[in-house]
Amino acid sequence: MAFLSQLLGNPVTDLDGAQVGVLQDLVATTRPEISHPVVVAIVIRRNKQEMVVPYSDITVLFAHGIPLNVRRDDIHVYTPGDKDIFLVQDVLDKQIIDTDDVRVVRVNDIELVQVNGSIVASNVDISAMGILRRIGLGGIAQGFLKLVNKDIKTSFISWDDVELFSREQFMRLRVPGGKLADLHPADIANILSDMNRSQSNELLESLNLEQLADTLEEVEEDFQVSLVENMPNEKVADVLEEMSPDEAADLLAELPKERSQILIGMMEGEEAEDVRKLLAYPEDSAGGIMTTDFTTVGPDLTAGQTIQYLRENATEMEPIFYVYVIDSEEKLLGVFSLSELIFAQPDALVSDFMHKRVASVQLLDDQDHVAQMIARYNLLSIPVIDEQNVIQGIVTSDDALDKIIPTVWKKRLPRYYR
Repeated sequence: MAFLSQLLGNPVTDLDGAQVGVLQDLVATTRPEISHPVVVAIVIRRNKQEMVVPYSDITVLFAHGIPLNVRRDDIHVYTPGDKDIFLVQDVLDKQIIDTDDVRVVRVNDIELVQVNGSIVASNVDISAMGILRRIGLGGIAQGFLKLVNKDIKTSFISWDDVELFSREQFMRLRVPGGKLADLHPADIANILSDMNRSQSNELLESLNLEQLADTLEEVEEDFQVSLVENMPNEKVADVLEEMSPDEAADLLAELPKERSQILIGMMEGEEAEDVRKLLAYPEDSAGGIMTTDFTTVGPDLTAGQTIQYLRENATEMEPIFYVYVIDSEEKLLGVFSLSELIFAQPDALVSDFMHKRVASVQLLDDQDHVAQMIARYNLLSIPVIDEQNVIQGIVTSDDALDKIIPTVWKKRLPRYYR
């Protein structure tokens, strides 16, 4: 076993012992059928010139002096292919996503091992020891720390959990189960904040529309704008359709007016109408911060029928806190929570266990009043009604907090309240 940093700069000699140059890089091949890249060539530098030599010309790689098994005039030339990567040029010092701690870290070194006569890249080192090893202080640091009975924690990531992005050779981890997209949208959003624009674009392109929409909903509006700035309008419109209407409206309100109108025109009819409706209200009003995603049932359903209805439509619904009861004219009659529904007898009518006195707000009520009402009645969401008592939407507690609490304070709150 050896580390890449320990091999770089080592002299390379031919069969006669004459120095050919020094080791500058290793070329490894990556193929779907192998979990770890296999070294297939070395890059030798001599007098500012480079030559790529096949691994078959090397007698032994793990040595201070790397001997070739051919004379200088007989050295073969290796031509790297599409599946080949340069471990120094393409991997070392590149960023990688640590999915355990949900952060972006740097590859400081690469561990190499010999397997059945081949050299493979087994792990990437993201620890401080990798940096010390690179600058030639690895042994000194270990010796000193041994004297004081201390140790530097090493941190390795197996190469079979690593893959390369196509652009800029930016590295990322495969999440158990296959893809980075399996991470929670809030964690992906956190990772995006540590990336530059090119890297974040690359990551966003690896997500499907639903994942992309969920991730955008987790970032601040100014960051949302920067992320969609260079996206094609057709894709942005598709993403907006996947977002909750209030989140989509908030994003559109931050975009230039001309582009916003184009995007609304490209959205599907129902989603576009929901967004237009929300954009028509002042942004600091109940109508401006509400969402049109809410669940309603009639008063004559039984508890059992209601549960069946919710089960059949669950994939089309946002997370449900309360179910609102309306009449044939969509006027608000009552409300009940999911726990109240579960504990109700299957044949009990909704009208028998719903709460008839419903805390609500008007469309033009200001956001401070909305937040006060949510806090006063300890609600997770509150219905927004018009002058005819017709329910138009709901404001969730997290959306109310988003509007009235400064961002710097909000970040200090537990995630449940954000």
